[in-house]
Order: sequence, then structure tokens, then C-alpha cells
Amino acid sequence: MAKLKLGAIEDNKPVKLTVELPAPVHRDLVAYAKILSGETGHNVTEPAKLIGPMLARFMATDRAFAKLRRTRSAPPRPQPPRSDSEKLP
Repeated sequence: MAKLKLGAIEDNKPVKLTVELPAPVHRDLVAYAKILSGETGHNVTEPAKLIGPMLARFMATDRAFAKLRRTRSAPPRPQPPRSDSEKLP
């Protein structure tokens, strides 16, 4: 049996977003929810609840995103203190 990339859905406090999906993507989302329900034993009644975990999984496995996120959100490195001879006049 193939292993799905998504596991059981955690019940976290959500942030409400409104999105429009193409009809084929919605159909696939409904099908994924049905299959996931059978795999995990948790009844996924709202396929929309899969979107958050799917996006999180996608971003967690995107190496380019992780690299850019590390380099762009890293705080600036502190400069070592200058010695008296290096101080500007």
C-alpha cells in the first residue's frame, strides 16, 4: 500500500482564509480526504481542513524555501568590537 504524505490532522486553532480552487483541484481534495480517512481511521468530513497541513508539508519539504528563509530571516551577525587602534577619528 502506498504511503500518503499527509498524516492525521491535528486540531489547532485555525486562521480563516477564503480561497478559490479550480474544480479539478477540489475534486482531488475530496478524493484525498476520503482516502486519508480510510488510511488513518479519522473521519475527515471537511476536505478544506487538509489544505493547511498540505501547505505546511509542502513548505517543510521545499529545500529552496528553507534555505532562503534561513538567510533572509536570520538576524544580523554582531560585529566584534574594534580595538582602540582601529577606531575612527
